[in-house]
Amino acid sequence: MRHCTERGRREERFERLGPPGPRHFMPWPLVIVSDVVDLARGRLPLPWLGALGVAAFLALYVAAILDGLDEERRHTRRPLYLLGGMAAVTYALTIGYGGDWLLCFPLLSLATGVVLRTGPRLGAALGTLGITVGATMAVQSHTDNVLVVAWGTGLSGMVAAAVLNLSETNAKLRATREELAHSAVERERLRFSRDLHDLLGHTMSVIVVKAEAVRRLAPRDLEAAMGQAADIEAVGRQALTEIREAVTGYREGSLTTELDRARSLLEASCVSADIRQSGPPLPPQTAALLGWVVREGVTNVVRHSGAGRCLIEVRGEQDRVHLEISDDGRGVGSAQGDPGTGGNGLKGLGERLAAAGGSLTAGPDGRRGFRLVAELPVDDNEEERAA
Repeated sequence: MRHCTERGRREERFERLGPPGPRHFMPWPLVIVSDVVDLARGRLPLPWLGALGVAAFLALYVAAILDGLDEERRHTRRPLYLLGGMAAVTYALTIGYGGDWLLCFPLLSLATGVVLRTGPRLGAALGTLGITVGATMAVQSHTDNVLVVAWGTGLSGMVAAAVLNLSETNAKLRATREELAHSAVERERLRFSRDLHDLLGHTMSVIVVKAEAVRRLAPRDLEAAMGQAADIEAVGRQALTEIREAVTGYREGSLTTELDRARSLLEASCVSADIRQSGPPLPPQTAALLGWVVREGVTNVVRHSGAGRCLIEVRGEQDRVHLEISDDGRGVGSAQGDPGTGGNGLKGLGERLAAAGGSLTAGPDGRRGFRLVAELPVDDNEEERAA
């Protein structure tokens, strides 16, 4: 769980910073600004030829970075051609002007990491660049920092590739998590529609048949017609009970079941779950209503909050029960379906709890996080009030 929490914090940090873009890679060519100044002041031979080389190198660098960050162009051959052009210009500048242009190699390595990202080609390319720059420095008698420059050349490409791969993986994980939560909601809606179809299909057929019997029997056998009418009343009452159970999921121990499911869902989503329950046993209807609140609240935490920790606390007293769900996420009420902002899920729950004599409040929890609080009375008349 600690691993999941740490990973969730890293994901949140990367999400806050945003994925790496061109603005993160464009300032790096400034490392060769001193060489450009020497070229402009005429300290190097054939300055016009060097200027053309620098212009070509920078243009190829910018184009390679932009193509490497574009998902469509990155998988074409164009970025590879751009890297080849950068390599040719880099070797030409290094051979022509000596060690003054060795810093072009780390920039070439950086662009290689952005374009290739993974695979044996990346390792081979970065290894070749590191060995090449080290050999070039040795040949040109620049032996003071051979290992540092060679290692920095290979490392710049590896870091760029690692950061981009991590950002892409985090984006896929967030998309997958949202899709899983959406699928869970869709499965629940499908179950609910199936339950209603099964209940209402059978019940309404019985009611229609018996109503026709009442119409036929009333003119000639009032007592038999009254018996059929009593059957319609009994079937209708039973249907109301069954529909209420289908809507709210009433069943013995439903709150305990939903708390267990909440823990499993939160842990699967790398959200640390802290579940606390105290107080006497709850009546089935109260437990079922609170179980529905737990289901909706935890689904919102997983889908919208970006939280790393979620606290679910149930405190039962003699005549009232208090349920609180809080997280340390973004604290965006509208995204989580705050009853005050028009969210359908929690708005419907608030109406249902109000009908049972309870209340539901939701909103940001201070500077950070979101807080959902449900309260219900516990007495012998709760079923009559819920009806």
